[in-house]
Amino acid sequence: MTSTTDPHTESFRLSMLIYDTRYRSTTIQVVALIGFLILIGWLISNTAQNLQELGKEPSFSFLFEPAGYDINQRLIEYTSRSSHLRAAFVGVLNTLLIAVMGCALATVLGVLIGVLRLSKNWLVAKIMTVYVEMFRNVPVLLWIVLFMAILIETLPPPSAFRGDDPDSTMKLFETVALTNRGIYVPEPLFSRSLGEVHLFGQSALNFDVSLNLLAIVAVLVAGLFVSGRIRDRADAIQNRTGVRPTTWYLRLGVVFVPLIILFVALGFHLGYPELKGFNFGGGTHMRNSLIALWLALGLYTAAFVAEIVRAGIMAVSHGQTEAAAALGLRPRRIMGLVVLPQALRVIIPPLISQYLNLTKNSSLAIAVGYMDITGTLMGITLNQTGRELETVLLGMLIYLTISLIISMVMNWYNNRVRLVER
Repeated sequence: MTSTTDPHTESFRLSMLIYDTRYRSTTIQVVALIGFLILIGWLISNTAQNLQELGKEPSFSFLFEPAGYDINQRLIEYTSRSSHLRAAFVGVLNTLLIAVMGCALATVLGVLIGVLRLSKNWLVAKIMTVYVEMFRNVPVLLWIVLFMAILIETLPPPSAFRGDDPDSTMKLFETVALTNRGIYVPEPLFSRSLGEVHLFGQSALNFDVSLNLLAIVAVLVAGLFVSGRIRDRADAIQNRTGVRPTTWYLRLGVVFVPLIILFVALGFHLGYPELKGFNFGGGTHMRNSLIALWLALGLYTAAFVAEIVRAGIMAVSHGQTEAAAALGLRPRRIMGLVVLPQALRVIIPPLISQYLNLTKNSSLAIAVGYMDITGTLMGITLNQTGRELETVLLGMLIYLTISLIISMVMNWYNNRVRLVER
């Protein structure tokens, strides 16, 4: 008689970790993980030992010391007596500002240029092609410097606005001043303001948030929510009856009427810039460094977004457009209702990478003097304190956090518009 052994009841032996295919892959992964952790531990230990020998033990206490330098573009109150931590926070806000502005400009222009590249008008299509090839084949740093030079060299100084017969005048009904020091635009003011709320107590990150802004955002979000519900109801009626009710005036009304009422209740008015002494006062000052960086990053990234949009549109079957045309839809309606909604499923994944690239390319802002997180924390703070390791690690962590948030939001949107299979 011969006896067979059930492999499932075979006793475990250490040699099976290498020779048994059921355990070999797990063994290799565990060994690789242990080796990686040992390497990381050795690097950290070696770095700490070298810093200790240099008398530079890792410490973040420098963040609470006075910064001692000014920041020309800021969204919250800051002085040279503020801490390095607050200077870094101002830099983070400046980075977020340019990232949001740049992504918005790149998206609008990219979609428009991508659609126009597929135009049947030969001249329009070729002009868009020249734009794409010109911007994406030149380093973005050169575009940033070029736009900064154009703003400085072509716009007049504030002194050109002085006198009874000035060489330059304000634009848009004398409300906007274009100068080589920046652009001055009207600022929103409220005669019956709700006041401000103080956040983060007396810490280095404390700042005031306008209750007027919070009220405006709350009313706008509520209006958009109600507008969405009206749209959903119209969709349901159309699916049930085949006839879509006219709702555009209702959707506009629920968004803008409450906002107008709120603005009137708060006493909304504009504060206009005025020439005072050697410079303009009042209004909102947008420095040339901010404008140059915004235009360069936005136009540069728009070239890549345009190619992504073009590829997404071309990925939609021609049968879809032919069927829509057979139903009597005009080309513009076909693009907006049939092609772009389907192309989004192809467009969004690579679009996320472009948003991340734009955010990271904002670190080139120091070339034109725009004080973002690279210019504050990893620039002046690093040079003043000599804390290279700490400042660089904090900068990496900040960029990583911003990038992960962008990825999370865009992936959430991608899941909403993706094709659901049955």
